[in-house]
Amino acid sequence: MIEPKDRIIFALDVPSLDQASHYVKLLAPHIGMFKVGLELFAAEGPSVVKEVLNAGNRVFLDLKLHDIPKTVERAMSVLAGLGVSLATVHTTGGPDMLNAAVEGAQGKLGVMGVTVLTSEGGNPQTISDRVLRRAETAKAAGCAGVVCSGLEAAKVRQAVGEDFFIVTPGIRMADDNSKDDQKRVVTPGLAVQSGASHIVVGRPIRDAADPIQAAKAMALDIEKAG
Repeated sequence: MIEPKDRIIFALDVPSLDQASHYVKLLAPHIGMFKVGLELFAAEGPSVVKEVLNAGNRVFLDLKLHDIPKTVERAMSVLAGLGVSLATVHTTGGPDMLNAAVEGAQGKLGVMGVTVLTSEGGNPQTISDRVLRRAETAKAAGCAGVVCSGLEAAKVRQAVGEDFFIVTPGIRMADDNSKDDQKRVVTPGLAVQSGASHIVVGRPIRDAADPIQAAKAMALDIEKAG
């Protein structure tokens, strides 16, 4: 059984190692994993991964690799040597690229297929069908899981079964009225109820007056959803 706090992946969407270190030290006891994205990895490289690992936490490396299969395989092999737990690729790369990513990971990390970005709009039914199709392709290729909105988590869980990670971004508490580029949002509890194994949270924790309390509130929302 996963502890509620361990389902939370905090997004280190900051531009420098100094800022990342601040949040790693502050939130390490209160969340399960840290997401390192493209901006921070481009700025600091593997040093930020080491920072998180040295704090005793795990890394979700969100670079969304998308290239020819051999290039993705080689890149994933390098990432596997860094000690990250999960790393993302775009499912739109197709089965051959996904297979290559899994091959490159060598069983050392879980390959996560990004289905549809939560910033995308469009017809809900069309998006849902696309997400489901891409999730099934990712599972068939041997990926450890997928990244999808909480709006599709239930359908994806039904299709792929229990032994598969579903990581859901676009998380907001019910009383959060902030306006940003996330169009497809759900609460932490609803995401997990719908089948998500983990949630990705950035601004709602980072920009809170008390980030630790915000993280605890998210964990409590997950626990109540039970």
